[in-house]
Amino acid sequence: MASMSMSSCLDKSVRQHYMSLPQGEKCQVTYIWIDGTGEGLRNKTRTLDSEPKTIEDIPEWNFDGSSTYQAEGSNSDMYLIPVCMFRDPFTLDPNKLVLCEVFKYNRLPAETNHRISCNKVMEEVKEHSIWFGMEQEYTLLGVDGHPFNWPSNGYPAPQGPYYCGVGAQNAFGRDIVECHYKACLYAGIKIYGTNAEVMPSQWEFQVGPCEGIEMGDHLWVARFLLYRVCEDFGVVATLDPKPVTGNWNGAGCHTNVSTYKMREEGGLPYIEEAIDRLSKRHDKHIRVYDPHGGQDNMRRLTGQHETSNINDFSAGVANRGASIRIPRQVGQEKKGYFEDRRPAANCDPYCVTKMIATTCLLDLEDKKENQ
Repeated sequence: MASMSMSSCLDKSVRQHYMSLPQGEKCQVTYIWIDGTGEGLRNKTRTLDSEPKTIEDIPEWNFDGSSTYQAEGSNSDMYLIPVCMFRDPFTLDPNKLVLCEVFKYNRLPAETNHRISCNKVMEEVKEHSIWFGMEQEYTLLGVDGHPFNWPSNGYPAPQGPYYCGVGAQNAFGRDIVECHYKACLYAGIKIYGTNAEVMPSQWEFQVGPCEGIEMGDHLWVARFLLYRVCEDFGVVATLDPKPVTGNWNGAGCHTNVSTYKMREEGGLPYIEEAIDRLSKRHDKHIRVYDPHGGQDNMRRLTGQHETSNINDFSAGVANRGASIRIPRQVGQEKKGYFEDRRPAANCDPYCVTKMIATTCLLDLEDKKENQ
């Protein structure tokens, strides 16, 4: 059995006494941002005199970037610019969670602030009404890094009964999954669903459909909620693309994509055109589909365990071993969407959606202008 944090063993009934105290007209606002690793999330909370009604009601703030891998100690103040607001499922209404962009002392975007360039692209392709849905896989671990509920010495039974499984012998950590789902619904995250995955202690939730920049905003906050729920239960959620070596599935963030032309009757040719364009920029996409230039995905995209080979581009109907999958229903109805199965679980959704939109739509506009 994986070890659990001591914080989760504290008497939660004592905490509940304080959490139920009235707070008058005051509002707690928790600011959330991406740190210098491009993977980690940070947060801190302040009091506002009243409940904010719009994002414009929330003031800028700052933090010590030298403690988040984002600045030197001699010039460490970084700015937090609120961009998206959600209800807080932990301290409840009227309190808020606020996703922020990070800017340096000179008001330039921090190196891991990929939202600003993504938003620029999404504004450029707005007329195409591009929708995304991302399937976030993750693995539950103890604080010692051992997979949750795996034997201390050895392995569980081989993969087979765990995907969408039920029963204590098959589903490890369902309480966490269901609490996270409810937290997302309460917060206003566009969570679509959830399921147990192929490897034991591995789960998935889906966010979408979201249009444009909303995809990255909602997935990052959904990740924050996952980490916070896991904190309450004393376990860790990792987005490592290959958390366990050997004959075990990795973890991805399959990305479903459509434009309004793809969704309309006769939209299949637009899907096929997008796939053709993606095939010509495979290497560029791989470099942004994990935070380390493709190094993380090298461990995952091996051509085994329902993945394509990282060096080759492929596409097919209902083929989960391809780079791009066209769902069978889409092939039959000749319209809909496609699924890019290459992004790693720890990808930055802003980078992924920006690259897909650029390849499928912006390059297309450039081509038309040059004709």
